[in-house]
Amino acid sequence: MLNQDIISIDQFDRETLEGIFEVSLFLEKEIKGRGSLDLLKGKVMASLFFEPSTRTRFSFESAMEKLGGNLVSATGVNFSSMAKGETLEDTIKTIERYADVIVIRHPEMGSARIAADSSNIPVLNAGDGPGEHPTQALLDFYTIKKEMGKVEGLNIAMIGDLKHGRTIHSLLKLLSHYENINYYLVSPEELKIPSEYLKGIKSYKEIKTLVEVLPDADVLYMTRIQKERFASLKEYEKLKDCFVLNKKMLESAKKDMIIMHPLPRVSEIAVDVDEDPRAKYFGQVENGLYVRMALLALVLGKLKLKEKVVI
Repeated sequence: MLNQDIISIDQFDRETLEGIFEVSLFLEKEIKGRGSLDLLKGKVMASLFFEPSTRTRFSFESAMEKLGGNLVSATGVNFSSMAKGETLEDTIKTIERYADVIVIRHPEMGSARIAADSSNIPVLNAGDGPGEHPTQALLDFYTIKKEMGKVEGLNIAMIGDLKHGRTIHSLLKLLSHYENINYYLVSPEELKIPSEYLKGIKSYKEIKTLVEVLPDADVLYMTRIQKERFASLKEYEKLKDCFVLNKKMLESAKKDMIIMHPLPRVSEIAVDVDEDPRAKYFGQVENGLYVRMALLALVLGKLKLKEKVVI
């Protein structure tokens, strides 16, 4: 994966996904044992976030620092000459002179591909509008496989804004490499999953109520209704509380089910769910650190897939 851009889940086959899982697991054990490594000493990551982010930005930046690297970080359009009318292409061509890898989040779909095409160093997509969020999908995959011990044969329920949810879009693409997964797609009619993300998905049901899927789900993947994706505040207010999970509802769920959420949450998961051992969404946050460490080490050539490494 040396010098490889990470723009879309489409670029990965099953073998590569399994390899990234193993490298992430290896680095998790190393970091928990040592605290930090000097694997990326002397390397610089440019962290460019044109859209607000907490977990993705912090995990990428923490990943770089825990691997011994350095970073230059900026947020918002106003930080750069783009506020003066500079193109994204020119911004990237400038930033690459200072760094070894670029991580970018941008509100426009396709922006990560534009950045990658303009750069001579690896570009990692940290979310491009309603498009994709490949590193989130990878950490979601890591969470599911680590917690459940497998991916195939599971009943996976995805709830909320399936129309705009880039985390859902990327995860569905990733999981299409695996067989015998049953999907329950729970959303209001206005926020149904676009058909293009169902390619390669063999078994799914589109459902209108959350309670209907609780007894069967092995993985409950909650998402928020995204206010920023609505043109009308009235339409958002109508839909924002259409699915809310609380502790009482979990009485009908499997004891070994896991509850996931890409965060931030608004009101779709009540705080009384946090104490339930099936709630794994804060564990997801931690897993993002290990997966993004793995990706940075791989694209910068310090680790290789399938290679047994002693650090």
